[in-house]
Amino acid sequence: MALVSILGILLSDALAQRRPRGASRGQGDSQLEKPPVPRDDNEKKILNILDDILARQRYRNVPPQDGRLLRLLAGSMNAKNVVEIGTSTGYSGIWLGMALQKTGGKLTTFEIDAQRAATARANFKRAGMADIITLVEGDAHEKVTNLKDPIDILFLDADKQGYIDYLNKLLPLIRPGGLVIAHNITPGMADPAYMKAITTNPDLETIVRTGVGLTIKKR
Repeated sequence: MALVSILGILLSDALAQRRPRGASRGQGDSQLEKPPVPRDDNEKKILNILDDILARQRYRNVPPQDGRLLRLLAGSMNAKNVVEIGTSTGYSGIWLGMALQKTGGKLTTFEIDAQRAATARANFKRAGMADIITLVEGDAHEKVTNLKDPIDILFLDADKQGYIDYLNKLLPLIRPGGLVIAHNITPGMADPAYMKAITTNPDLETIVRTGVGLTIKKR
């Protein structure tokens, strides 16, 4: 089965819980989904921190199902270099960090809001991830031009009209077989220019499931 098809199944299953109650598809899947089971004390500590962030710092954080999906994808790809645009309070970054602790990888995440950046730094520190996560504060449209290394995963969760600019600037750095994951890909929020770029480029293959766009750079 092709990689993009496998990832499509994973997206469909992992995000099924976000469908409205009574929807014709996914309700049974959501009932089958269970909370993550910590493997060791470190993972238990991190999952507790994630629960606390979700309860106390809900501002523009991804849903838990999406965080778990990010971790699954980063771990399955053995990702070494992940870039995130839109740190918020660090919730999605910590999910990615759980995978990167095992792969020996690093996360570079960009946040324009100083208050959210400060909160995220504190969250990364208490999760024990300050050594593997670099937070760059400022306008990511300018700051990402400093990136030089090949990227395994690019996660976009910032200004939706800016997705096309981030893609244009960073696609050359995405390694063959690398992923661009875009959040809030819905009819009311997806930028037409970005959607055209990821669906008409013969070097890319894209699927969208329940608000998450997943684009693979073909080998």
